[in-house]
Amino acid sequence: MQRVVTLLTDFGIRDHYVAAVKGVLLSINPSLQLVDITHEIEPQKIEQGAFVLGSAFKHFPQGTIHLAVVDPGVGSKRQGLAAATDRYFFVGPDNGLFDWAFALEPPRQVVALENPAYRLPQPSSVFHGRDIFAPAAGHLSTGLALEKLGPALNYRMRLPGRLVFHGQKELPGEIIYIDRFGNLISNIEIPCTAGERHLEDLHVYLGTEQLLVGPSAYEEGPPLRPFALIGSSSLLEVSVRNGSAHEVTGCSVGTSIMVRRKA
Repeated sequence: MQRVVTLLTDFGIRDHYVAAVKGVLLSINPSLQLVDITHEIEPQKIEQGAFVLGSAFKHFPQGTIHLAVVDPGVGSKRQGLAAATDRYFFVGPDNGLFDWAFALEPPRQVVALENPAYRLPQPSSVFHGRDIFAPAAGHLSTGLALEKLGPALNYRMRLPGRLVFHGQKELPGEIIYIDRFGNLISNIEIPCTAGERHLEDLHVYLGTEQLLVGPSAYEEGPPLRPFALIGSSSLLEVSVRNGSAHEVTGCSVGTSIMVRRKA
């Protein structure tokens, strides 16, 4: 079976960085199928990368290797890691980038990338994505045992991740991501039963403004009026029908959002 390696970075596509990483991977295993999740994470925005990876990783075939690089600490004492969950492998910096994924699928084995045999010679202090992470992912794709890459690492979660609403009186959260349509995506998950996705029993406040609730699809919302719904990642989001909630509300990442149960 052809091994899949996904790539998620903040490198953009203007420069040579993504191509260099892919070149290293293919030099180690020319039969790889490389899939770009995105290279448009905002520079150094670890939380944004963690959300996007956590939303995408589980839709890939079992055995996929997820290579992710959003690494403002490159060249510092932060460690590189490789991890195995029940279904996937992950390779990248140990800085919280994998927290959203690991909250959904906890790692059963994590190692530090310390074996010089599985990195490029004389790795650059500013491009670990090419010189350390890509070789590790490439060798894993050939069947290398995870423990060959380095010693066991005691992984610790850094990011708060999803906040799950379980019927408490209220739950405060914040906007963590804005997609290209201008939807404001929060870190609040509202579990639904029997496939239902509704908010009729709740009040939702964006900042200090109460939002319309009720629409379960974008087309059901009134024109130009922000409303709350549950998005494709099961997270509460604020949208505007045929428009941008980001532009209409002026709100951005970090804006508070509150879910409160109706009396």
